[in-house]
Amino acid sequence: MEEQHNPQGGNSPTVRGGGVSVKECENMIKRSLRTPTVKFLKEHMEKAGCNISDNFMKAVHCDKQISGGYLRGEGIMVCANYMNLQDEVNQVVIHELIHAYDDCRAANLDWTNCAHHACSEIRAGHLSGDCHYKREILRGFMKLRGHEQECVRRRVMKSVMGNPHCSEAAAKDAMEAVWDVCYNDTKPFDRAP
Repeated sequence: MEEQHNPQGGNSPTVRGGGVSVKECENMIKRSLRTPTVKFLKEHMEKAGCNISDNFMKAVHCDKQISGGYLRGEGIMVCANYMNLQDEVNQVVIHELIHAYDDCRAANLDWTNCAHHACSEIRAGHLSGDCHYKREILRGFMKLRGHEQECVRRRVMKSVMGNPHCSEAAAKDAMEAVWDVCYNDTKPFDRAP
């Protein structure tokens, strides 16, 4: 974690590239734990045998331009310097909890396998609300029909192409190969929220 200090000799932390401080992001994560979807996902992870420790979700300063991530054995990180609103933190926590849930319930999930990674990204994109119509409009995507699946595909490609084990072609092939099964897998929800 990197904290910058005021060059005028003061000690007030500033956040590079906008966003909030790590401390404020920690408070936002705590608030997100009270939302119904986060509570639901945590409960289902625990039912699946995966306990979530108090330090499972961390606010960090990220050098890469990402909103957060999940790392097996370490938990969820939320990039404070790319968060501005409580809703953004809630979305990252929900998205990453879906990855953690997938990791918990699938004993053989291999994050270096492009198809496994694509499947979890499809599920997280579809089930987290990342691609809700209002969010897409705010991102500048105005398509009226088919926007949700198009958004999920776009975001899956971006994420899987960031995997050093997956080229653009491998990411696209993997996404297409697992799309139907993974898009329709809404566990632990009865249907896509």
